[in-house]
Amino acid sequence: MTNSGQTLFPARIGLQKLTLLDFPGRIAATVFIPGCNFRCPFCHNAELVLPEKTENGAFLSPDEVLDFLRKRQGTLEGVCFTGGEPLMNAGTPNLLREVKKLGYAVKLDTNGSFPERLKQVVNEGLADYVAMDIKNSPEKYEQTIGVAGKLDAVKESVSFLLNCGIEYEFRTTVVKEYHTEEDLHRIAEWIAGAKHYALQQFVDSGHLLKTGGMSAVEKEELRRLGKESGRILPDVIVRGI
Repeated sequence: MTNSGQTLFPARIGLQKLTLLDFPGRIAATVFIPGCNFRCPFCHNAELVLPEKTENGAFLSPDEVLDFLRKRQGTLEGVCFTGGEPLMNAGTPNLLREVKKLGYAVKLDTNGSFPERLKQVVNEGLADYVAMDIKNSPEKYEQTIGVAGKLDAVKESVSFLLNCGIEYEFRTTVVKEYHTEEDLHRIAEWIAGAKHYALQQFVDSGHLLKTGGMSAVEKEELRRLGKESGRILPDVIVRGI
């Protein structure tokens, strides 16, 4: 299926043909949907947030990606959709639908700012697992994401995932200059009742939205912060250390 006459699918898509990390418990491919409505300075995928910075040759067409997935049926078990922000693109649910028709499990990464599209995807059974970023405590959300007016939508998505019955996780990338122990405590209180929560170590990929002035929390400190979050949440893991 191609984009003809209307936006059926995202026009350009990135593809990682194999991942053992992005989709818990599954051998998967990762699909990258360019474009994002947040401007988090520590984002490690600046070329996807601002896709105009990337050469067109780095992306594939939807047909090319679907053809690849057809050839890997029986070998790959799942497909992880990430970004950017996948739900920013109105064609993403259509692409998820085609991938589900091929028999794949689907994991969706999202920043939670499109709750109606998130509900559509989950309620139609187009995603088997959702990973939602929690960028910071509510009080510091707009400062952290670099744009205003998104917190209510994020809160709606949090509430939906807490009660929808699908497998999900919340996750926070911890940056020394942006996250305090109190911030993480406030996040844990906000998402109280969540099945899974991950604290992720910040890594400078060399493709950040902001240059300089950001650093990772020391490994032992991140472990301690994870234990503190675990006083409120039942399952807290620390990644990237």
